[in-house]
This record gives sequence, structure tokens and C-alpha cells, in this order.
Amino acid sequence: MTLNLTTPGLLFPAISLLLLAYTNRFLGLAATIRNLYNDYRRTPDPQIAQQISSLRRRVQLIQQMQVAGVGSLFLCVLAMLKIYLGLQTLAYYSFGASLALMMLSLALSLIELKLSSDALNILLADLEAPPRRGQAQKNAP
Repeated sequence: MTLNLTTPGLLFPAISLLLLAYTNRFLGLAATIRNLYNDYRRTPDPQIAQQISSLRRRVQLIQQMQVAGVGSLFLCVLAMLKIYLGLQTLAYYSFGASLALMMLSLALSLIELKLSSDALNILLADLEAPPRRGQAQKNAP
């Protein structure tokens, strides 16, 4: 089987969209962190402090997702260059590594999505819990 220039070229739109989605996730998470930081500075809350480790882990995962995505794009371009130079065997390896990095990026994305969902479920469970005795008395007219 021969690898031609169009085969790695097919990944360009997919990788670009992934990187855009990851950047949007990062920007959304950064806004959340900034809001929590401001809230915590005004009124320190242990629940906000507990969210910090989860948010830090999610930022790290998004960074790793982006690194794997950029690596995938780089190797995809490298595969195209090797095809152009007639280095088919090396092009196969570059393209295969590009696919592997894309799969890694997607796997990290699933892990980050799971962390995000878990954090939201904790907040929802807190909303669904009956009010504590002290809170119910404070809010009573």
C-alpha cells in the first residue's frame, strides 16, 4: 500500500477542529478559575478550595491534550514532507505516530470530560441535598 499526500492531508481539518475545541475548553476553564478565585478572595469557602485540585488536574489534562494534538499535526506534516521526498517507509512511521498521538489526545479528552462531569455531579448533589439546620433557620423570615 502506498501513502499519498492526500491521506495525511485528510487529518488536517480533524486536528484543527480538535485543537480549537481544546482551546475553547481551556478558555472556559480559565474563566471558571478566575471567577472562583475572585469569589474565594471575597469570602473564603472550603468547598471552593476543594475544587482547586480538580481544576488544576483538568488544566494539566487540557495542556497534555493540546501537546498531543500539536504533536499529531506536526507528525502529519512531517509525513507529507517525507512522501514528497519519496521516503515512503519513514512517511508510514510518521503518519502512524501522528495517528497514535491523535488517539492519545482523544483519550485524554475523555478523562478530562469525566473529571468535569464528576465535578458538576458533586455540585448538583449539593443542590439536591436538604438544607442544613443552620441554613434553614438563617433563611427563614
